[in-house]
Amino acid sequence: MDMSDLFEKLLIIRTPGVGPVRYAELIRKFGNVTDAAASLGGDVALRDSVLREMDAAQQLGIHYISDTDELYPPRLRELKNHPPVICVRGNLDVLRRPAIAMVGTRHATAAGMGLIADVAEKLAAQGNAIVSGMAIGTDTAAHRGALRACGDAVTIAVLAGGADYIWPTENESLYWDIVARGAIISEMPVGFVPVAQNFVQRNRWVAGICDSLILGEADMKSGSMTTARFAIDYGRDVWAIPSHPTDLRALGPNSLIRSGDARLCMGVSDFENKTEKNQKKIKNEKKFESENSLIDALGTIPVSESVLTELVKKSISEIKSELVVLELQGLVRKVDGGYVRV
Repeated sequence: MDMSDLFEKLLIIRTPGVGPVRYAELIRKFGNVTDAAASLGGDVALRDSVLREMDAAQQLGIHYISDTDELYPPRLRELKNHPPVICVRGNLDVLRRPAIAMVGTRHATAAGMGLIADVAEKLAAQGNAIVSGMAIGTDTAAHRGALRACGDAVTIAVLAGGADYIWPTENESLYWDIVARGAIISEMPVGFVPVAQNFVQRNRWVAGICDSLILGEADMKSGSMTTARFAIDYGRDVWAIPSHPTDLRALGPNSLIRSGDARLCMGVSDFENKTEKNQKKIKNEKKFESENSLIDALGTIPVSESVLTELVKKSISEIKSELVVLELQGLVRKVDGGYVRV
């Protein structure tokens, strides 16, 4: 990302009273970040603060990814009012992986954490990035389980504080293991110390970044239940691991299963067919991206065959035949007005 462009984006989002909603409004109103930033009349103190933050991030090996960058998590970008800029520490390629969130109570049982770790290990070994919030209990079990897998298995921790702020302190060694094998993500400035409301926002992004979510032990008022509800609202696939009904930690997952908002999760076998399908889709998509430019011309807005001929400079017969193949492979879909990318 261009440093000048990044500076202006941070200048907007770090302005007091400006969050994702106001940021989006300013960009729509002025059409570009330069004019949007100028409209706020950022004072010298704010500009110096942003420059210090950028310098600190560079020294710590923390990268900024904006929602206009290719590496920005695609599922997160789909959300209304997503963070315009995120900080990432670790392996940026992790952001390209299919993501499965695993959350639950900090006060999980040994059996509950053991199952979470086992499922996380197997799903990570299949090429998924395991996403959680690095809290003690279930989150730690999910991260540790993923890191237990051989090969290039990875995990992602979404933090409520800055990407350099290690919390809880008991997980300092886990933090560095994640930096080495996965990624730490935060929307907050470097060095930021979180308050209660930041953890709720963190839960939103855990749910937003994932393709699906697994809920372990959780009481009804826990933060992990909030995360699960966010995932349900976002249309993510949600699974819940049942437990004994007399245990308060069973109320959350059991209630979601009973209401039909979550599928019953008995182990990693519940995900095998879905994982194989996702991996096949990714393989096919990468193949087509390298072989022709047709799929690159498609997005969420329908494009007709005649327009595609102009965009990719191919005949209508070539366009039709390639669209048939792409549709059979599940990479595009025909809708009113043309085709869209799946």
